Amino acid sequence: MPRKKQHGDTTAQSYFTIGDEVEVTSIDHNLRGTLFPAKIIGRDWNADKFVVEYKHLEANDEPLREEVDLVLLRPLPPPPSEPGYRFEFGDEVDAFFSGGWWEGVITEVDDEGSLFWVYFRFAKQQFQFLPSELRVHQEWDKGAWLPPREVSMRMEPSSSKSSMKNLSKGTQIEVCSDEAGFEGAWFSAKVINAIGQDKYLVEYKSLRTEDNKQFLREEVDIKHMRPRPPDAVVVDSFNLNEEVDAYYNDGWWEGVISKILKGSKYKIYFKRTKDDGEFRHSDLRPHQDWIDGTWVMASQALKF
Repeated sequence: MPRKKQHGDTTAQSYFTIGDEVEVTSIDHNLRGTLFPAKIIGRDWNADKFVVEYKHLEANDEPLREEVDLVLLRPLPPPPSEPGYRFEFGDEVDAFFSGGWWEGVITEVDDEGSLFWVYFRFAKQQFQFLPSELRVHQEWDKGAWLPPREVSMRMEPSSSKSSMKNLSKGTQIEVCSDEAGFEGAWFSAKVINAIGQDKYLVEYKSLRTEDNKQFLREEVDIKHMRPRPPDAVVVDSFNLNEEVDAYYNDGWWEGVISKILKGSKYKIYFKRTKDDGEFRHSDLRPHQDWIDGTWVMASQALKF
């Protein structure tokens, strides 16, 4: 029997009552993409907050308890539709690590299919897991479970490892910098010509010389280059904690949505520089990583 609608109630709230098993997203940017199993043990009806007790996190040798906002909760995901599913290269998964489920993508599988290497985008690292420590990644969006993405990695004919060797004049690329204050930014450019072993002269598409008379050219090592990302599916809106690139100061900066604002605007947190700022929807794009010759798309809720 549906319970009576309370002050400040939303559709999502009807899913949660005291005693429910849930998963909690962390607001800590260093734990982005992590879900911690917990149980609801109390709530504040006026503030849309819940008190949860974590299953695998402790404080002073006791299960950790804390008050969290409704927006950070989701139910336990349903079991996979295919029992005994065998994980494969490119699958989007959650890996159980340090008391929580961490979102990642399988980048390597051993010959027996008994060990898997999972790449965590937020940490830019990969770790090894057993099949029992993995589950298929699923998204909870607007009170419903969305089907998992079948494949999160794709190889374009022009985007193999060899495509970053012997680049021809005019090849469209993106360039990153190690310079302080520019970490996590990618700038569009094109190849002018090769000037040595794994080094090229490039011309930027938006950066100009100090006198502003022409586009900036500079020598770039191949390790600071990647192909231009393939066009991603345009979304109507982005979700809290979703990884995005924000166009700012003539480049694309890697960030995460820390707050959804009114008027199709978002607050973006940049972990590399520890800054944040407000951006319009049109100034954002879904984040993608170039890993070992493959584009890895950050998972996102599909829009219907």
